[in-house]
Amino acid sequence: MNIDFNKNNDGLVPAIVQDASTKQVLMLGYMNAEALEKTKATKLVTFFSRTKNRLWTKGEESGNVLNLVDIKLDCDNDTLLVSVLPKGPTCHKGTDTCWGEPNEESYGFISHLEEVIKDRRLNSDASKSYVSSLFEKGINKIAQKVGEEAVEVVIEAKDNDDNLFLNESADLLFHYLILLQAKGFEIKDVIDVLKGREK
Repeated sequence: MNIDFNKNNDGLVPAIVQDASTKQVLMLGYMNAEALEKTKATKLVTFFSRTKNRLWTKGEESGNVLNLVDIKLDCDNDTLLVSVLPKGPTCHKGTDTCWGEPNEESYGFISHLEEVIKDRRLNSDASKSYVSSLFEKGINKIAQKVGEEAVEVVIEAKDNDDNLFLNESADLLFHYLILLQAKGFEIKDVIDVLKGREK
């Protein structure tokens, strides 16, 4: 790793800290060569504190350390991406991240869709919302819809119309997300099971 510590006059490079599991950005710190070496040696993320003018291991007082997983260097050789497993909140204000956001896994649009389904389940009129009407009809109806959509996916998989296959796949996934919530679960719970099977 050929880091350009001389690019800035203070000999420091930014170190972006990211949770290795959730991929959430937790904080930004600065490292000099000594801080980097200590981080590698102890496996605890250590910065150079500009306010204290010394090396500072995150969590040295609070116990909320950042356990090192990996370090990557950017294309300009002057910024580090530090992957960690945090022990406790990262921010000194007690929040998971220095931006006040929870350190939770997000599955992009799928997570957004789950939030929409949850909102429709809790706050919508069944006469105006398809999702709300399914929840009102109960688990049997929701499970039946998942079964119907699954059969349609299988049928379209045997044909050559990719557009129909993708649309039926979207319908299946959408109804499956509804079924998960009807059973009190989220996609995260299924992913946790898959992760547990990983060898």
